[in-house]
Amino acid sequence: MADAALPRSAAGNRNPWLIAVVVSIATFMEVLDTTIANVALRHIAGSLAASQDEATWILTSYLVSNAIVLPVSGWLANVIGRKRFYMLCVGLFTAASVMCALSTSLGMMLTARVLQGIGGGGMAPTEQSMFADTFPPEKRAQAFALYGLTVVSAPAIGPVLGGWLTDHASWHWVFLINLPVGLLSLFLVQWLVVEPKALQEDRRKLLSGGLRVDYIGVMLVVLGFGALQIMLDRYERDDGFSSTFITVLGLTAAICLGGLVIWELLHDQPVVNVKLLRVRAFAISCTMMFAVGFILISTTQLLPQLAQGLLGYDATTAGMTLGLGGVASLVLMPVAGVITGRLIQPKWLILMAVLGTGWSMMSAAYLNLDVSFWNISVTRITQVVWLPFLFIPLSAVSYVGVPPDRSNDASALINLMRNLGGSVGVSFTTTMLQERTQFHHARLAEHITAYNGYGWPTPLAPIDAMIQAQASIMSYLDIFWALGIVAFLIWPLVLLLPRVPKGTAPAH
Repeated sequence: MADAALPRSAAGNRNPWLIAVVVSIATFMEVLDTTIANVALRHIAGSLAASQDEATWILTSYLVSNAIVLPVSGWLANVIGRKRFYMLCVGLFTAASVMCALSTSLGMMLTARVLQGIGGGGMAPTEQSMFADTFPPEKRAQAFALYGLTVVSAPAIGPVLGGWLTDHASWHWVFLINLPVGLLSLFLVQWLVVEPKALQEDRRKLLSGGLRVDYIGVMLVVLGFGALQIMLDRYERDDGFSSTFITVLGLTAAICLGGLVIWELLHDQPVVNVKLLRVRAFAISCTMMFAVGFILISTTQLLPQLAQGLLGYDATTAGMTLGLGGVASLVLMPVAGVITGRLIQPKWLILMAVLGTGWSMMSAAYLNLDVSFWNISVTRITQVVWLPFLFIPLSAVSYVGVPPDRSNDASALINLMRNLGGSVGVSFTTTMLQERTQFHHARLAEHITAYNGYGWPTPLAPIDAMIQAQASIMSYLDIFWALGIVAFLIWPLVLLLPRVPKGTAPAH
């Protein structure tokens, strides 16, 4: 029988670790899909007769719909029922994946990607809520270590698997592999996962007086997060705020998201429970998780891009530059789960990880064009080896002070912050890469004259290629410095996290 102290457990009378593995299957698939399509984008565009600029909407459409669903996923889980909502998300994601693979036009692909993003947006928050409710405080850190395996390993595996499938089969298999995984997940969740009576009672109470849908909140979420995600994705391509389109998107996002916070603070049944940010530990954890997404997801894109653009690696080899880092994280994730709260205070593990991440980013700023595959792989290892000691303590301590019946809402917000941090990080690094490359190119080119050995009739094309390559690598190094500075700037927040009694993990 389920532990009486865990009335919201999704395990029922079954082993909670079995349930943890079951609900992680589809979430791993969803997180994997956020990166697996990136390396196949050029092949997809060619097959659908889409331009490179049009092809970017294949990625943007997913991110926009995902960003819209994430903040409201906690409310949807409360209204629909957590297990039912999770299965709906898995089913929609799986069906949309098949639709992506069968797409014969750009319009069909974009429609499928929007549906895929809607389905994927509710998976990770719901899984995290199940973990928080299914495990007692003393085992919660170890449980989040398992959850961390999906979040950390999937982005590392995605580019490798996507590159291999693209090079050896076709881009269609990037999406088709989701079909058996999704069907397996639906079967196991329906069979093994339970909807606890406490959640059923909460849902009955919520619906007893008639469902009051926060229509204004939903509208503000759709407009605010939709505009923000499109702005971040298109910022560099459309010349930033010099573009009227980007400016309008920025103003729309600022007005809608500012209005959302005010509206939801006053609403008694908010679609996004921003009142949880009044809890100190949760608010700090959200901020730190934003920084984790900012650094991790942007570097996950940067290193393969550097390997392909400057070192001439193919898609598979470029994706493999992340592989060893993923292995290192997988090995250390259980270690972080065991020692968090039991042997070492979560806040000190987080502090160590933040400073270690800053050091690793600064170290990456010493790369050059002579680096080998091993050099890049070691760089990635030094970046992500700290992640288990950051992600696990953060995931556990974030629920300190959060009411048990608000786990769905808390999980939605903290996952939103991680994804939003990734979107902001990718936009920042993409823009900085372009601007710093132009800056370094101009500075290097001004020294090329007839008086230093490069006069006519020396061919200019090879010289310009050399300058462009050097300017590009220097811009990557500038970005690594900037990311290191971000890590070093946020460490004082860690000291504000609450202390947890030694020998236990954080409790509600």
